[in-house]
Amino acid sequence: MISDQIFNHFIMEYKLPELAYSHDALEPFIDKETMVLHHTKHHQAYTDNFNKVIEKYPNLQEMQLEDIFRNLNTLDIADEDKGPLKNHGGGYINHKMFWEIMGPEKEVDDTLVKDISDEFGSVESFKAEFTKAAMGQFGSGWAWLARGKDGKLKVYSLPNQDSPLTLGDSPVLCLDVWEHAYYLKYQNRRAEFIENWWHVLKLV
Repeated sequence: MISDQIFNHFIMEYKLPELAYSHDALEPFIDKETMVLHHTKHHQAYTDNFNKVIEKYPNLQEMQLEDIFRNLNTLDIADEDKGPLKNHGGGYINHKMFWEIMGPEKEVDDTLVKDISDEFGSVESFKAEFTKAAMGQFGSGWAWLARGKDGKLKVYSLPNQDSPLTLGDSPVLCLDVWEHAYYLKYQNRRAEFIENWWHVLKLV
């Protein structure tokens, strides 16, 4: 019989999220080869390394995923694990959202579109500001649409695998601008990648 301790360990292990679409479903805007490598290699590595940290700390295993990042700076963990938890855990949760907000068919969130129009003046104005944030992120990182504690929407970029959750914000949309997200198809043409990404963003 498997002991409760071992059973709980298996329950708390994070798994690579399955996509709701095939790896070639976002063609021609995001190519199959990039999707396979990004999902099954890069995201898998973040998942595996996140689990290596989590398994050391039963207190983290009892927390909701988002709460780990909301309380990242006050968690009772060893100093040498803080960086890996932030980087690999951020890579896990950020990519999880990234896959979920994309798809081959639009599923427009009318409430979100209204909130965006109210905050930014129009969807097009929002897209321009979001694109500016994505283009302005120096090196690796993400562009974010997030909702602050006051409920208002805001756009900004963060480096590496940092999450809006650590700032007290709630992420709404995100775009991965690490080179591995686009370099096979677009090489150094980040602007073209961003422009085409709007075609596979489902919600707006």
